Amino acid sequence: MMQKITMRCMKFTAYWLILSLLTLVSAFAQQKNDHAHQEIALIKNAVEVFLYNNTANLPGQVIVNVGQIDNQLKLAKCPRLEPFAPQGSRFWGKTSVGVRCESEAATWTIYVQAEVNVMTDILHVARSVTRGQTITHEDIALQHINLTQTPDSIFTDPNQVIGKIAATNLTAGQPLRPQMLRAPYVILRGQMVNLVVQGRGFNIRSEGKALTDAAEGQVVQVRNKSGKIISGLARNNSIVEIQP
Repeated sequence: MMQKITMRCMKFTAYWLILSLLTLVSAFAQQKNDHAHQEIALIKNAVEVFLYNNTANLPGQVIVNVGQIDNQLKLAKCPRLEPFAPQGSRFWGKTSVGVRCESEAATWTIYVQAEVNVMTDILHVARSVTRGQTITHEDIALQHINLTQTPDSIFTDPNQVIGKIAATNLTAGQPLRPQMLRAPYVILRGQMVNLVVQGRGFNIRSEGKALTDAAEGQVVQVRNKSGKIISGLARNNSIVEIQP
């Protein structure tokens, strides 16, 4: 009886030893197989570093979010990952980054989805402003927004808008854009101006009447004393500069 029990125990022990050995062999083979494939985390890290390096000069705080990569993707392990920007892509908003491997050990290319957000302060209208009104500090306010979700051509520096003139009626809360503002006029329509023609060795001055409004450096039409209409560049102090 004891001999039978002993034999059963030995068989049971041998069975579990074999099963454990097979499990270890399988785990070792799986681990070896995993080491032969590229780690997905390293690909994502390469994309993230690539995007941060290429957005370092953008204003504000750059936040990069790299999309999910299928963990079941089996790529040969690469000694050097090479991220690149696909044709037509840009480092702004939703984008795509390519990652390739070109080595003796492996050759493959994949594309990874990502999103680049740029958080910064931009100027908004703080209160209603009527057309022709000069912009002051009280008329503007900074708001923290995502630049990638805002149309191009916005202002971030108050010095860019203070002293400018509202080209149209502005509503509180609007982001300020260049087309909403203009430079103040230095020449007004109907104003008497000094026409100045300067050249090498000579300086001629005469008077005329401005036919249009003009900001500093803009072209303005003037009728001189003889009735001829000429064009020149508007300058401060009622001066119109005529090219000889």
